[in-house]
Amino acid sequence: MQGSSLKKYLSKLYVQVLIGIIAGVLVGHFFPDLGSQMKPLGDLFIRLIRMLLAPIIFASVVVGIARMNDIHEAGRVGVKAVVYFEVASTLALGIGLVVVNVLKPGSGMNIDPAHIDSTAISSYAHSAHQHGMLDFFMSIVPNSVVGAFANGEMLPVIFFSVLLAIALARLGPRTAPFVDMLDMFLQAMFGVVRIVMYAAPIGAFGGMAFTVGKYGIGTLASFGQLMLALYVTSVLFVVVVLGIVMRVCGLSLWKFLRYIKDEIFITFGTASTEAVLPQMMIKLEKLGCTKPVVGMVLPTGYTFNADGTAIYLTMAAIFVAQAMNIHLSIWDQLLVLGVLLLTSKGSAGVAGAGFVALAATLASMQKIPVSGLVLLLGVDRFLNEARAVTNLIGNGVATIAVARWERAIDMQLARAVLDREAGPDGDVQEAAESAMRSQSH
Repeated sequence: MQGSSLKKYLSKLYVQVLIGIIAGVLVGHFFPDLGSQMKPLGDLFIRLIRMLLAPIIFASVVVGIARMNDIHEAGRVGVKAVVYFEVASTLALGIGLVVVNVLKPGSGMNIDPAHIDSTAISSYAHSAHQHGMLDFFMSIVPNSVVGAFANGEMLPVIFFSVLLAIALARLGPRTAPFVDMLDMFLQAMFGVVRIVMYAAPIGAFGGMAFTVGKYGIGTLASFGQLMLALYVTSVLFVVVVLGIVMRVCGLSLWKFLRYIKDEIFITFGTASTEAVLPQMMIKLEKLGCTKPVVGMVLPTGYTFNADGTAIYLTMAAIFVAQAMNIHLSIWDQLLVLGVLLLTSKGSAGVAGAGFVALAATLASMQKIPVSGLVLLLGVDRFLNEARAVTNLIGNGVATIAVARWERAIDMQLARAVLDREAGPDGDVQEAAESAMRSQSH
């Protein structure tokens, strides 16, 4: 009996991913040379998911909007999503600024800017010069639709999908067979995702083994205060800010976190929110959010609503100033906040997006040396795990909030699914089916 219960427990994805994370930490610590060679395992898993993102986002957005009764509904959802994103990311930036001033993680490091070798961040500094709001808006419109799909560029794919969906909706009922075909294609893509997710524990193992093997656990000790400050702030933001949002929506944050625990562990292990985007879309639809809202809000939120990245950006900028004994007045810090409100939105689709946004901010400030980013290189991967998990939870909550605001969520189904997930068995599918049966009677 115990053997069968253990087997059932080990069959759960989040348990397998957690085992992969622990194994990765152990291999990286005790066999650092071997651990640092495990990076391809994590990269391969993320590439498996990335190859599916463009077609899944395209089909989700087109099917969702094309089946709307009122085309103005799509515009309304988009406007509400942008309003929510702006409020949430501004709060995240502000909370990060307050905590870094209270904890002062960089104080006492006494780094001399003249002795810093900035060659390691030269590529980020170069990207920062080409990083502005105009470049960002120009990047939304692709040179070629095929190119956007081939390169996996999320915003251009969303932009084209919305235009095509509006065109199909205006053509009327005769487009129904094409939309139905796209819907079947979408279900097939989700089937591929379920197959790919079997490799998630291996991806988490590879990601953690590489991180610990390359940078070492000793890195955590030397930058412990900064890491502690970021993790504490991220937890504070999730519990207080997102907790209040979920309470206003009439749902429990804790139950929602249990519901997406698989995705949280995978994101922590791979330090990538992209790795779980298809799974999050499936789970939010099962929770009762309508397909158009999920298809529009969740992928767009990956660019516009990076709450964890916003927290990191303010804390990292002020940390560098503290480490170099550069005094920033309250007005200087508010200027950092204002610049970050712009630069944090323009980092989509750029490798090392957080670093590029930070470099662009420091370059425009001209008070904190861009070379100070070298201080963050060794610990950035560990910080990235906190950012990624916070971004993931933030975008899940954002989708629920916009769906509730738009009255596009089945609250009876949502509560049934979350309550069942919080129970001993956690069978989400059964909960969803049971709620649907009760609605039909």
